Amino acid sequence: IFMNWGVYLINCPLSHRRTGKKSHHSCSDCGKSFTTRRSFIIHLRIHTGEKPYHCDQCGKFFARASNLTTHQRTHTGEKPYSCDQCGKSFAAYNTFKYHLRIYEGEKPYRCLDCGKNFVNAGALIVHQRVHTGEKPYSCDQCGKSFAVASTLIRHQRIHTGEKPYSCNLCGKSFAVSDKLTIHQRIHTGERPYSCDQCGKCFALASTLNKHQRIHTGEKPYSCDQCGKSFARVSTLTIHHRTHTGEKPYSCDQCGKSFALASTLTAHQRTHTGEKPYSCDHCGKIFAESGTLNTHQRTHTGEKPYSCDQCGKSFAESGTLISHQRTHTGEKPYVCLCGESFARLGQIKKHQKAQICHISTPSYLTQFSDP
Repeated sequence: IFMNWGVYLINCPLSHRRTGKKSHHSCSDCGKSFTTRRSFIIHLRIHTGEKPYHCDQCGKFFARASNLTTHQRTHTGEKPYSCDQCGKSFAAYNTFKYHLRIYEGEKPYRCLDCGKNFVNAGALIVHQRVHTGEKPYSCDQCGKSFAVASTLIRHQRIHTGEKPYSCNLCGKSFAVSDKLTIHQRIHTGERPYSCDQCGKCFALASTLNKHQRIHTGEKPYSCDQCGKSFARVSTLTIHHRTHTGEKPYSCDQCGKSFALASTLTAHQRTHTGEKPYSCDHCGKIFAESGTLNTHQRTHTGEKPYSCDQCGKSFAESGTLISHQRTHTGEKPYVCLCGESFARLGQIKKHQKAQICHISTPSYLTQFSDP
């Protein structure tokens, strides 16, 4: 819609004309006043919906010539405003101006409810919805409401399946730009989050938070059945299966079920014969990473499991458990003839050598030695 502004201004209320020597234009729709005719005309487009400036690349319309100029930079890639502090460039002057406030520390917009300050008015308006509970943006597909327009746009991609952010290295697409940024770290190897205790670096802030619990000993997730606590919610979920007996991962070859996906993966290698883990010392290959780790100790001499009774160290946890029975006197393997043994190997030898007069080799096991 294009309007003849001369006709409009002749027929508009007197409040829109010059009053005295100073130019003064007051909008009859909202009462806002302007000192120049140009500013007044641009303002009126808010009410009329007029957008006379047209992008010849994509057909989008704009109310202001300056908005069209800024928009065209999305096609050309031009970013004429550069920060001399960090070198970051911007296509729009307003975005550049807000960015500079990071260094200047200027936050001129204050929330009257909690006193928090903000760099721009838009950020204050969004923040105030925390206090009012206002969620003005609603999804026309499912009715869910949001406080921020950008959050609604991201949400709508659940319904449309749109994934506008794609990796230029592998082509994988994402619905949210943050997910693309995280994904690209797979290619770059970037790990921007470092632990101030041990210096270990991580690609995700959430992974760093989980790691730091190793140092703090924090275990915020507790089992409502037995009270045992865990550092990760995923570990708690797995633990729950010891109470429920749930084994959600089943082998499509033999039907055997497992509580852990990793245990299923290791099991499937008994069918495929795959041994993806190789020792860089001797080239021996293994089906499980844990078995490789244990094997590598034959080369390094590492013995990380030590007895708290006598201080003796062992390369495997199972060997430590067997050793500790020499102190406790525990003999968990019981033959049908009544004789007890501390190790599984001992009861097998007992039955194989036919020392036991019971012909069928049967025993009860509470632990399994390696």
